[in-house]
Amino acid sequence: MLAVRAIGLRPALRASRPSAALFRTAKRQIKTETISQAEARLILDRQRLHRPSSPHFTIYEPQVTWLLSIAHRVTGSALSVGLYAFFLSYLAAPVVGIPLDSAHIVEFVHGLPEWIKYAGKTVIAAPFAFHSLNGVRHLVWDTTKLLNNNA
Repeated sequence: MLAVRAIGLRPALRASRPSAALFRTAKRQIKTETISQAEARLILDRQRLHRPSSPHFTIYEPQVTWLLSIAHRVTGSALSVGLYAFFLSYLAAPVVGIPLDSAHIVEFVHGLPEWIKYAGKTVIAAPFAFHSLNGVRHLVWDTTKLLNNNA
């Protein structure tokens, strides 16, 4: 810009600039109507009914990695819900008057048949082991090792 000022071309350039009238757009001759919020919602709901579902349901083949990812989330959620439920009941039991201290829990489990003890341990240990080992797998993947899937 300094060079333009130095040789005195600034007024000539200013005069040759296209006018703003060239960039104005003509008004559109489309008439629109105003509808109520409820009518707009109804139209939108009708449009949504006719939309197809996401294409990934039809074009992607189930893969081991995303099945394990879903199972990881489910086991993590189930374990945390169970843990929170146990802790909250352990805290609330004295207030409600239910004997839920460690001695009563040990006594209750001691009185159960062996097959119920093994089933209970399996129901708790299997998701915990899967979730833990799957977490280790993700940590290994974060180091960019073992990322090929030859299944």
